[in-house]
Amino acid sequence: MKIYGVTGWKNTGKTTLMERLVAEFVSRGLRVSTVKHAHHDTEIDHEGRDSYRHRIAGAREVVLSSPRRWAVMHELRDAPEPPLADLLTKLSPVDLVLIEGYKRSDHPKIEAYRLAAGRDLLARRNASIRAVATDTAIDDIDLPQLDLNNTRAIADFILADLGMQA
Repeated sequence: MKIYGVTGWKNTGKTTLMERLVAEFVSRGLRVSTVKHAHHDTEIDHEGRDSYRHRIAGAREVVLSSPRRWAVMHELRDAPEPPLADLLTKLSPVDLVLIEGYKRSDHPKIEAYRLAAGRDLLARRNASIRAVATDTAIDDIDLPQLDLNNTRAIADFILADLGMQA
């Protein structure tokens, strides 16, 4: 399984880029999974639902199954958040895993950058960033700059960087 990340500050277009890249890679015949990191307490289950009640009662894992999908929710119960490498072992084999977030992990990444977000470029201090997908020209970096809205070119860059074809 090959992995590649999309990182950047809030409101720079990471999720939109991830969505477009998944669709692009799938249209090229690749099997793709994603991992999304959140820095806050993310709730994917809702109060009152049976699975929520199971978790609140103390279950460490809850499997929710339906005719269309299944999901496993794992409660850490005061254990530390697992590293990305451990989470990747939980995925079924695919051609490519796209990872949103995990700025500090050492896997290869593209940074989504929008001038209007008003934040400094992560690529200036993060060697795992291989290119910047941006809505503006950036003069003082020595990395490839790709048009943030050109999904095809970004996908081509990722595949080339990983030594993959599709």
